[in-house]
Amino acid sequence: KLLTMKMLLLLIALLSAALPASAAPPTCYSRVLSLSKEITESFKELQTSKTVDSCVGTLPRLYLDIHNYCVLAKLRDFVAYPGCDRVVEVSELKEKARSLYTILISYCRRDLVFLTDDCNALEIPISPPIEHS
Repeated sequence: KLLTMKMLLLLIALLSAALPASAAPPTCYSRVLSLSKEITESFKELQTSKTVDSCVGTLPRLYLDIHNYCVLAKLRDFVAYPGCDRVVEVSELKEKARSLYTILISYCRRDLVFLTDDCNALEIPISPPIEHS
């Protein structure tokens, strides 16, 4: 019995050591943070793409900061924007924005803390500092 117990403990220890540290389930915060970054990056790529329909230039800006309460209105406005629905990339982006909005107002409603309600901050994103070499 003792040998079996030692073998079982050794097996558990080996398995737990083999699992990556990121095996923990994502929190609401980490999920909305990663999804908002993904949406913002996809929007930037869409704006700079040469092959996309010209209607993309008419879309509302989509810079997201989940710490800003105005992000809820920004997501609602973007999803409801009537133009450009024929462009597949825009439809996919709207679906991601709809998902983020749902997560924010439903699943993570009590877990998130908004640090500001500065709607103008979502219109003019702060550029990351330029590194000098």
